[in-house]
Amino acid sequence: MTEQNIRDDKKLNILLFSCDYDKALAALILANTARSIDMAVTVFCAFWGLCLIRDPETFTLEKKSSLEKAFGLLTAKGPEELPLSRMNMSGLGRMMLEKMMGDDKTPRLFDFLKESRDSGVRFYACKLSAETMGIKKEELLPEVEIMTAEDYLKDALSADIKLFI
Repeated sequence: MTEQNIRDDKKLNILLFSCDYDKALAALILANTARSIDMAVTVFCAFWGLCLIRDPETFTLEKKSSLEKAFGLLTAKGPEELPLSRMNMSGLGRMMLEKMMGDDKTPRLFDFLKESRDSGVRFYACKLSAETMGIKKEELLPEVEIMTAEDYLKDALSADIKLFI
């Protein structure tokens, strides 16, 4: 299939369950690449994947239970706080990876997220996951929509490619 044959009627659906820097990076690289060949892309963030789409500027502890506050304080509050899945070594591994990426002039996760947002990747937060973890709509990036699992499955049914990361 050539690039000329690929249009918005082709769709990539990613379910992001991980809050690991390298896994989120892979998801965003694939999302941006799909957008570059005119595919429609949706990223559904569930449980730990919500950490990618949290806005660190709007994080709050107000109107949360003690457990929700603890969860909020102990989880990443955005892409800049995500750990590596392997060799994180209290953040040293991530610093080494980012140094290597910089040496190769590879964009960082934050840059890939910005490109995804700017290019029209649609981001969704799992309603049940957000409620369970005490994450409010206001704590997410502005364009993130809340979606039920049923609506996610309907969206996934229309996708040509479905990935679970």
